[in-house]
Amino acid sequence: MKAEPMRTLTISLTAKQSARLQSAIEGGAYASNSEVVRNALRLWKQREELRALEIEHLKRAYAEGMASGKPEEVEPAEFLRSLKAERRARG
Repeated sequence: MKAEPMRTLTISLTAKQSARLQSAIEGGAYASNSEVVRNALRLWKQREELRALEIEHLKRAYAEGMASGKPEEVEPAEFLRSLKAERRARG
């Protein structure tokens, strides 16, 4: 796999962020500031992808709920009792 060309950027960090970054490098967890930032960006991308999947799941669940018919009035305490009873029955 061919490596993408690198681009130099200037970023601003708080003193605390900078110290944490430097500590990670000095501790051997990372080889350079760039490596820390690239890893952070990979994690950010993964989180955003997961967030998109979760939103899609919620949209599908909402659509299924809307398509399931007219809502029924539910007494909360009775509903919880029935859920607990179902759980006990399943073991």
